[in-house]
Amino acid sequence: MVKYGVWAALRNDTRIAASILRLHFHDCFVNGCDGSILLDDTNEMKGEKNALPNRNSARGFEVIDSIKEDVERYCPSTVSCTDILALAAREAVLLSGGPYWSVPLGRRDGLTASEKAANDNLPSPFESLANITAKFTSNGLDLKDVVVLSGAHTLGFAQCFTFKNRLFDFKGSGKPDPALDSSLLTNLQTMCPNKDTSNSNLAPLDSASAYRFDNSYYTNLVSNTGLLESDQALMGDSRTLAMVNSYSSYPYLFSNDFAASMVKLGNVGVLTGKKGQIRKNCRAVN
Repeated sequence: MVKYGVWAALRNDTRIAASILRLHFHDCFVNGCDGSILLDDTNEMKGEKNALPNRNSARGFEVIDSIKEDVERYCPSTVSCTDILALAAREAVLLSGGPYWSVPLGRRDGLTASEKAANDNLPSPFESLANITAKFTSNGLDLKDVVVLSGAHTLGFAQCFTFKNRLFDFKGSGKPDPALDSSLLTNLQTMCPNKDTSNSNLAPLDSASAYRFDNSYYTNLVSNTGLLESDQALMGDSRTLAMVNSYSSYPYLFSNDFAASMVKLGNVGVLTGKKGQIRKNCRAVN
């Protein structure tokens, strides 16, 4: 049912695979994989949907809602929203040409969400590699997982404001980021002109294959055509540079390691047993 729901959504919207994968990542990085990102705000709780990393960019909620309705019809109060999101992320990658991994099931849904925790815990494209790595390690992930899971940027798009600082006035120099490939720079300056009205315009994270899950994210970094400064920063540290070079040369190595890191990600802070609940509606606690 989850597979069919993701397949049907992907037929209508080629961007949805990246969006669902990102939802799963943003869920697990805030209080663990507990479906908290799916909760709507209430009078008592400001949830994660309006946190800065998610506002006007997190999408795919209606796909998870639709799958949940199908699953509830056949297996009422049995499968959590969190498990559905973890499965949907796997199917999104698989349907885009990426690897398969076995998703352990039995996660339960959290009872609360926190806008502040989302603002504090989610990695930002403006942060240093050291800060991003610290956020990964606080969730039991390591530097290798940083490099591997960054490869999810082989799918999807970013809004211009997330990288525009590289195009016109890099670090106050009045000039573009010298590390950025010149032909990519010209294209991006056209997509994202130097005015506020272009902030929400979209550019592909991986211009070689925005809708195909492959290793070209890494080949882009090697040729200085990574979109986000935080992505290109992986070339500036000898440990991460060696991994980027490996993944750019060996696509199967990336596929295998990505599958392994996704299993680790899906195990972060899960609720089992009597903790949490199985929500009937992913947007609200029972």
